[in-house]
Amino acid sequence: MRTRVKICGFTRIEDAVYAAQNGVDAIGLVFYPPSPRHIEIEQAIKIVNALPAFTTVVALFVDEQEAQIRKVLTQVPIDCIQFHGDEPAKTCRIYGKRYIKAVSMKDNIDIDALVHEYHDAAGLLLDAYHPDAKGGTGNQFDWELIPKHCSLPIILAGGLNETNAKQAIQTVRPYALDVSSGVEVNKGIKDSLKIAAFIKQVNEGDRVRT
Repeated sequence: MRTRVKICGFTRIEDAVYAAQNGVDAIGLVFYPPSPRHIEIEQAIKIVNALPAFTTVVALFVDEQEAQIRKVLTQVPIDCIQFHGDEPAKTCRIYGKRYIKAVSMKDNIDIDALVHEYHDAAGLLLDAYHPDAKGGTGNQFDWELIPKHCSLPIILAGGLNETNAKQAIQTVRPYALDVSSGVEVNKGIKDSLKIAAFIKQVNEGDRVRT
């Protein structure tokens, strides 16, 4: 199976287009004002309109008000919602969109319970826990916390870059990898060389995986 790749936190049109043209499956847009990668609706529209066909657009929210989420969905062509806060499953379902639920991987995390609660999610995104940040920290968590078998697709995030993407695929065997800071020169500013190197590592990991 080919490992899918999502890159999150785009703020520039050229970065998103480059990523999509070079094998990235999904583009993540952050609608969380405290994040340095937050973008306004107007810029999000420009980015999405510039993307080539068959590129999935994921909108990231963190415990956002329903009215604001619906405002974004009304104006921006979004394919999937990523809930990166403490949203209960019933909240994730009200928008009629496929959704991903992000999980902060604390030591006492119960993945089985989360799979039961978010059973209709398109995937669980497992990210490093940080008390003051919601993703994009560049920190890696202990992959041993991930169950060997899960009924939902596992999207691995947290501290990924071009030096460990291959290892991540071989060790975790996830459905997808999600990277943000690992392919940046500054927060929200992506590096084309790092993106290319990351994709190369994923492809190499897939060759070994199969």
